[in-house]
Amino acid sequence: MKNNKSLGQHWLKNRAILDKIADLALVKNAETICIEIGPGLGTLTSSLLRRFREVIAIEYDPGLARNLPKSFPGKSLTVINDDILRVDLSQLVQNSEYIVVGNIPYYITSPIIKKLLLSRPAPKKIALLIQKEVAERITAQAGSHSALSVFVQSYAVAEAGPVVKAAEFTPPPKVDSQVLILTPLKTPTLAPEVLSFVKKGFTSPRKKLAHNLSFLGLTKAQLEKIFQHLGLDTSIRAQDLSLSDWHNLYQATHSMAFVQK
Repeated sequence: MKNNKSLGQHWLKNRAILDKIADLALVKNAETICIEIGPGLGTLTSSLLRRFREVIAIEYDPGLARNLPKSFPGKSLTVINDDILRVDLSQLVQNSEYIVVGNIPYYITSPIIKKLLLSRPAPKKIALLIQKEVAERITAQAGSHSALSVFVQSYAVAEAGPVVKAAEFTPPPKVDSQVLILTPLKTPTLAPEVLSFVKKGFTSPRKKLAHNLSFLGLTKAQLEKIFQHLGLDTSIRAQDLSLSDWHNLYQATHSMAFVQK
């Protein structure tokens, strides 16, 4: 079947790689439902059906959604023709534990990841094949952080899996891909208000963080005192802070007792 370029469709057919992705999605000692995003021709679906008691595949392309069940007669496969960003996952799983797997379109990677991490109940595990550059951004540490990496790592343990070369796809995309494995945390590391603060801190990533915090209405002297108290260099940029640094900075800048000293 011809791919739909507007939907970012690239078919991966290497069975060893597909099996590896399915294996990375497994959760030890847990009976889980598998939700697959963008099953396409069903190559990954085949590996998932051999590992999970039930697979629910969400496919946006109506033609692919219509044909997929024909490839797996008698299997515990449900295909839903819909946009993953509109689907209520809690209604699909009905309080069952579940994992999410998918070879997802590059252009909606961030919205999909945010939706999955904010879903309640959250998946037990998430394994996504995404653009390699984005996987590297998400798993970055202090010194190379972005608003996205701070958000994701606040909600999950993020690990980089195997790299999949562009030549493995039909048609090949312009860049390599990488498996991203996310294990959601029971409690987010940073509260929503802190994450909102982080987002503002990354308004102009190349500028010094102190510049981006001007919205707080604090004087230069007050900010310098806070930075010094927290052991932060006044010339640092947002990318340099760890998650604990962001938490501490939020607390200090929002403490009237501290900033009025």
